[in-house]
Amino acid sequence: MVKIMECNDKNCFVHGNLSIRGQVLEGKVVSAKAKNTVIVERPTVKYIKKYKRYARTSSKIPAHNPPCMNAKEGDMVKIGECRKISRTKAWSVIEILSKSEKEKK
Repeated sequence: MVKIMECNDKNCFVHGNLSIRGQVLEGKVVSAKAKNTVIVERPTVKYIKKYKRYARTSSKIPAHNPPCMNAKEGDMVKIGECRKISRTKAWSVIEILSKSEKEKK
């Protein structure tokens, strides 16, 4: 686990007043370009009944990235469901599971 620093974000689940409830998912950060937002991609396997086969799909979830977490592209993160923070964000980064290969070097 990565060391958590202090932040002044009111939408931080540790230092603010945001509660995490509902689902907790894991995925890889594919974009961290927006301010305090990351896009987390989750690969899934879907069964197609007509063809009796499985198909790989993925879903991209926008999540709030508090300054104390500071997840970067390529990181594996754990996200939790919370109240709506903006028009698209209803998830928040809870924990960074592993850093990207670029960060490790």
